[in-house]
Amino acid sequence: MKGPTSSDKRLRLFENPWLEKLTVISVGWFMAIWSIGLIWLGVSAWGSAPISSVLPLIVFGWFLFTALEYVAHRFLFHLKPRSDLMAKIVFVMHGNHHMQPMDKLRSLMPPIVSLPIGYAVASLLSLAFGVWSQWMLFGFVLGYVAYDLTHYASHHWPMRSSFAKRFKRHHLLHHFLSEDANYAVTGLFWDSLMGTKVQLGKGKRIERPVHRPVHPAVEEAVEPAE
Repeated sequence: MKGPTSSDKRLRLFENPWLEKLTVISVGWFMAIWSIGLIWLGVSAWGSAPISSVLPLIVFGWFLFTALEYVAHRFLFHLKPRSDLMAKIVFVMHGNHHMQPMDKLRSLMPPIVSLPIGYAVASLLSLAFGVWSQWMLFGFVLGYVAYDLTHYASHHWPMRSSFAKRFKRHHLLHHFLSEDANYAVTGLFWDSLMGTKVQLGKGKRIERPVHRPVHPAVEEAVEPAE
């Protein structure tokens, strides 16, 4: 399998070429790494809980991930920096993606970030739930993989079914209409619950950013201004 390549002109985050390479990953490598990871987690978790408990534990792990997905995107990735250093950190974490949202190699979280976070989550779950945490971790990682692939698809794949379009439009509204709303990518219910969902319809006017074009998938979801 070839390493990440792209003909797009990419924002450079680090001067060190090796460090810069660690900030990108192709969808092929992403799926290869996490397919192996999920198989390994499933095999490791087998026998750690009664069969009747496996599905509820996986669902609970997925639910935990959706909460982290929302909280991290809203309060960490969109943190309002109060210093130049913090502004640079936020830009490296997420700001670059908003500046160049169609970069195929930066639409997925690279392993240099996701693996340490996964280890930290695994440690915390193990500390809190003991052996029961193994299937929770499987559900958490499954939720993460679904999240990142949904995010990638929202930017780069057609997603023509009505079900898929719901996720695509939700996320692209965040990018191209209101960066202070629609923080969830897969757990869309969190935006409704927390009051951060973009409201579309009569009497609901959204100011469109002038510094970037509106994506066609977003145009389909927005009623023409009266």
